Amino acid sequence: MSTRRVRVHVPSMLDDTSVRRVSRPKRRFLFVVPPLTGHVNPNVAVAAELAERGHKVAWAGHRAALEPLLPSGSRIHGTLDRDFAARLPALQDAWLGLRGHATVRFLWEEFAVPLGHAMMPGVLTAVDRFRPDAVVCDQITLAGPVAARLREIPWASSVAACTEVARPLAGTPKVERWVRDRIDGFQRAHGIEDALDLRFSDHLVLVFTTAALMGDVSEFPEHYAFVGPALGRPAGSTFPWEWLDGRPAVLVTLGTLNGPSGERFYRVAADAVRGMDVQAILVAPPALAARAGLGDPPPNVLVRHHVPQLDLLPRLSAVVCHGGHTTVCETLANGLPLVVAPIRDDQPIVARQVEAAGAGIAVRFSRVRAEELAAALTTVLADGPHRAAARRVRDSFAAAGGAAEAADRLEKLT
Repeated sequence: MSTRRVRVHVPSMLDDTSVRRVSRPKRRFLFVVPPLTGHVNPNVAVAAELAERGHKVAWAGHRAALEPLLPSGSRIHGTLDRDFAARLPALQDAWLGLRGHATVRFLWEEFAVPLGHAMMPGVLTAVDRFRPDAVVCDQITLAGPVAARLREIPWASSVAACTEVARPLAGTPKVERWVRDRIDGFQRAHGIEDALDLRFSDHLVLVFTTAALMGDVSEFPEHYAFVGPALGRPAGSTFPWEWLDGRPAVLVTLGTLNGPSGERFYRVAADAVRGMDVQAILVAPPALAARAGLGDPPPNVLVRHHVPQLDLLPRLSAVVCHGGHTTVCETLANGLPLVVAPIRDDQPIVARQVEAAGAGIAVRFSRVRAEELAAALTTVLADGPHRAAARRVRDSFAAAGGAAEAADRLEKLT
């Protein structure tokens, strides 16, 4: 009996891009973060990028603070004990009244170190249950790196407050040493004698800025990755887009923590734009807006409790803010110039970086007058050197890679 030979067409594997694509091993990443919005936001975009690549992601922190900031369905390990969580509002109120070196002492003595102790049992439990291949630790969440060291897991530092890498306390060595002593003492309290500076991992440090804003970074070790801002956090609120009528639009925001102290500033801002051919969106809680006399704002002013900032920025022409690193970087990532009114902490340093980069003008938060703020806004709104500098910073951010570059570095860490 004869057999008939049948030809079967087999597609070439060289024609199938899905076959040629290099498949990365799937890993598990645990993000350990404090109950501070500005410190969580950059990590949200990085975690989303890792999840998009098929990796498993989980979070360790204060559940009530994390849930509004993360995508629905995120895996959260609640790690903050109830006593410390109950103290958070009072700690915030106390911090808002401080300035100068008093804020440094308060940050470490009253917040960061006690937060670390309060999180330590929960973070260890999260590590043991989730079994991460690497831990990504915000620079002031001391429990994260200590848990990673105790369990011998690679860890990376996430530096949201990028001025820290420039040693802002170098001019006051006693204060700098005092901070390091607090960090060393925390490690010893949890059984680690060979103390490291837990703010900066010896494996990988993710810094969410670039030299275009920060200045020369050539002397940093190779494991410091200046990846630029990581954008892509959830919008979290709606906006009446029909209100924008085509005139130059300006956002005025003092961030999530500084807003309550801005009664005078918001009143000045409303007066400053009253006679300008612009539209201004002021982000202020209702009670603060009422105290600032914004119940009946000028026709070209819109007062909102929240805005979808990342969605709104492409529609804007400039931003007036307090110098919070997240807001500044998100603004510059859109090529927009700034007027910066720093209030406390590292905000004066960020304001100086903005001015040094040529991308904005700094004004005095507590003493600026309406005509001075209007003049600064008029200057940066002009299509001149400030806007050109902002675009140069934008281009440097885009080249640095943001969340994708951070994810690449984390994949190599494991």
